[in-house]
Amino acid sequence: MALRILHIGKFFPPYRGGMESFLADLVLTQREQGIDSHALVHGDPLPQDPTWLCRVPVQLNLIYTPIALGFRAALKHAIRRLKPQVLHLHMPNVSAFWALTLMGAHKIPWVVHWHSDVVVSSEHLALRLAYTLYRPFEQAVLERAERIIVTSLPYLYASEPLQHWQHKCVVVPLGIRPELPAPDDAALPWQSGRLRLLSLGRLAHYKGFDTLIRAVSGVPGLQLVIAGQGENMASLQDMVQAGTPSGGQPNVQLIGEVSEARKHQLLASCDAFCLASCERTEAFGVVLLEAMAHAKPCIVSDLPGSGMSWLVSSSGAGLCHLPVGDVKAWRQALQALADQPGQLARWGADGQRALHERFSMTGCSNALATEYFVSQNESRPETSQDAILVVIPARDEAATIGAVVSSLLQTGWKHVLVVDDHSGDGTGALARQAGASVTRPLLPLGAWGGMQMGIRYAHAHGYRAVITMDADGQHEVAEIPVLVAGAEQADVVIGAHTERASRLRRLAWRWFRLLGGIHLHDLTSGFRYYNRRAIATLAASEATLLDYQDIGVIIILQKAGLRITEVPVNMSLRQVGRSRIFDSWFSVARYMLTTTLICLAHWPMAPKPACPPCSPGEKPA
Repeated sequence: MALRILHIGKFFPPYRGGMESFLADLVLTQREQGIDSHALVHGDPLPQDPTWLCRVPVQLNLIYTPIALGFRAALKHAIRRLKPQVLHLHMPNVSAFWALTLMGAHKIPWVVHWHSDVVVSSEHLALRLAYTLYRPFEQAVLERAERIIVTSLPYLYASEPLQHWQHKCVVVPLGIRPELPAPDDAALPWQSGRLRLLSLGRLAHYKGFDTLIRAVSGVPGLQLVIAGQGENMASLQDMVQAGTPSGGQPNVQLIGEVSEARKHQLLASCDAFCLASCERTEAFGVVLLEAMAHAKPCIVSDLPGSGMSWLVSSSGAGLCHLPVGDVKAWRQALQALADQPGQLARWGADGQRALHERFSMTGCSNALATEYFVSQNESRPETSQDAILVVIPARDEAATIGAVVSSLLQTGWKHVLVVDDHSGDGTGALARQAGASVTRPLLPLGAWGGMQMGIRYAHAHGYRAVITMDADGQHEVAEIPVLVAGAEQADVVIGAHTERASRLRRLAWRWFRLLGGIHLHDLTSGFRYYNRRAIATLAASEATLLDYQDIGVIIILQKAGLRITEVPVNMSLRQVGRSRIFDSWFSVARYMLTTTLICLAHWPMAPKPACPPCSPGEKPA
C-alpha cells in the first residue's frame, strides 16, 4: 500500500510565494514517486484543481493571516476520508492548530515543516500582540510533533521557538523541480551597457528592497529590475523617483506582478540576482534556487540566522557577506561586479551544479520520506514495561546491519532501535527494511552518543531494560540470554570477550583497573545490559559530558551506586578488525593519561532522573 500523506498548507498555486511553490512541487514529486500525497489549503476551489487538492474558502485576512471558518470541518473530513498515515503541517499557519482539537488527528504521527519563525517587529504592535496568542498553540503543535523539518542549520540554531525541541529537529534543505516553463516572448526591460540586476518577491518591509534601490539609483553601469506586488509598492516607487536625477532616465524599475513564464524570462536574461532581505522571515529563499537553475550568481545579505547566506556560500553561488541594510557596501560590491563577468559566470555555474547535486526536489522528497517512516516508528504507543529494547548504533554498516536485525527479530527480540549515525551507504534504509525502528540524529554522535540516544528513547518510553550491541556482527545474538541472566545480580551487565584484546589493549585496561578500583576485564565492550536504574542514570547529561571510551560511563555508574558485573560471552572474531583505540604506543599513552585525569578528578553527580514506574515486584530506584 502506498504511503498516504496529508499536507496542511497555507496556500497553493496559482497563489504566489516560496512556501506555496515548494508545497506544489513537493506534492507533485511525491505522487510521481508513488506516495499518495494530498493537500488541504486556503483559497477558493478552482475548476482545474486535481482531486488530491482541497481549498477552503477564506472569510477574511487578519494581520497577514487567512481566516477560514470551515477549515476544521474540512480537516476532520479529510482525515476520515483519506485515513492518512502522516500529517505534514507546514508552519507558520494558524489553521494547522485545528489538528490539536481533533481526536482523529491525534491518532496519526505529525511532521512539522518549519518554513519560518513568526518574526515580530518592535514597530508592529498588532503583530506582537497577536503572537502572544499564537505562541502557546505553536508550542503545542511542536510538542505533539514526532519530527520537525528545518531548512538549514543556521536557521535552526537561531530559532527561539525551536530551542526546546531541537532533539526532534532534522535539517532537510528545500528543493525545486528542474523543469522550467517556456519563456515569455514579451520585450525585456533591460538597458544596454549596464549590469542587469534582478530581484523578485512580495514588496514587504523584510525584503530589503529599499537597500537595493538606494544602492543602485543613479549609479552609472547598473540597472535594477524588481518584480512583485505588495503593500510597499507606493513608498518604493517614491524612493525610485527621489533617487533619479532630474530629467534623467531611472535605472531602477518596479514592474509589478509577473507570470511564471515572465519570471523565468527575467531570470534567464539578467546578469545577477539580488536578495537583500533584512529579517529572518526570509528563512531560505526558494527564489535563489530558481536563479541557480538559470546559472545566475546570487548576491545576498549576510542575515544572521537565515539560510540565505548558508545556501549561497555552501553552493559557491555568489556573494553572501554584504551587511544587512548597508547601502554603501552594496553599492561598492555591485559596482565592482560590473567589471567581473568571468567571476559572475563561475558563480552561476557552481550554483547550477550545486542545485542539481544537493537541492533537487527529488532529493528533498526522499529525505522527507525517511522522516515519515521515523515519525511512524516514534509515534507507536508506549511499550509494555516488561519489554527490553535492543539499541544498535550504526554508521556505514550496510554489509551487516540487515543480518543483525533479522537475527534479532527471528530470535524473538521484537523491540530493535537502530540509531543511524549519518551513514552514507543506506544503513538506515536496510535496517528499516529488515524490520527495525530507525532514528537518525541531527548531528553525528559517535558510538556512545548513539547508544545514549537509544537509552534516552527507552527511558522516555518506559522500557524496563536496554541491551546495546554493535552493528558489525561481532556480538552474537545467541549470547543475549547470558546478559539477561546476569541482570539477576546486577544493574549493569557487560559481555566480556578478553580473547579479542591485544597486548596494548590489556596494558591500558590494567592501568584503569589499578586507578579506578573496578575489576572488569573488557572495558570497551559495547555488548551490555542496563536495567531501569542504569537507564535513568545514563539518560542524564553527565553521561554525555564525561564520555571517554566508556570509562566515564563506568565511573558514572559506579558513583551512582549501581552494581556492575561482567559475564563471559562468545563473539564472532571474524568481525573484529584492528582496534581504533589501541593501535599504537602513543594511543595507549593518551588513554592512560586521560583515564588518570578522569579517575583522579572530583566532580559532583547531578540528581538522577526519575525512573518510569517499576514493574510489580521490582524495587524502586
